[in-house]
Amino acid sequence: MTRMAFDGASRDEDARLLARYADGDREAARVLVARLAPQALNLARRMLGNQADAEDVVQEALLRLWKMAPDWDPGRARVSTWLYRVVVNLCTDRRRRHQPVALPDGWDMADDAPGAAAKMLQTARVAALQGALDGLPDRQRQAVILRDIQGLTNPQIADVMELSVEAVESLAARGRRALKSALGGMRDELGFADD
Repeated sequence: MTRMAFDGASRDEDARLLARYADGDREAARVLVARLAPQALNLARRMLGNQADAEDVVQEALLRLWKMAPDWDPGRARVSTWLYRVVVNLCTDRRRRHQPVALPDGWDMADDAPGAAAKMLQTARVAALQGALDGLPDRQRQAVILRDIQGLTNPQIADVMELSVEAVESLAARGRRALKSALGGMRDELGFADD
């Protein structure tokens, strides 16, 4: 973890940059933000446990710094110390305002719906299967879809495809082997590594 050096040189440089900003030098503000914001953000993120809230706090702290820049007294405090104090105070205020409210027992019902990661994985699986099915010869694809996806029996498929039951079994078996071969290298990617 990097830490800001709190020697006199950095203190003087931060104060000079702030004074230059107060005189209208926007580049000085950019340099000062590059020096101070990463550590201020790290502090806020650790205090709040939330990246978005931490970013809001640091933005507010920097706005306060810019507003008081014309009145900055370099002998009073280091710019970094002042900024960190403001960040700590803003974090404390935010935590007080955002105290979680206890819900009554039974209020928070378990959600059985799949989460975003599960939905993304399912979408990837469907797309991979569709791609593999598209690569099969027409009759094998028909037999596999009717049997394994639509759930028809072999005699029903034989009627639909106007084939013998044995021919349907052969087409479905060859289609499954081709699908297994096409999808075999994607087991890990599709979340089937442990199956």
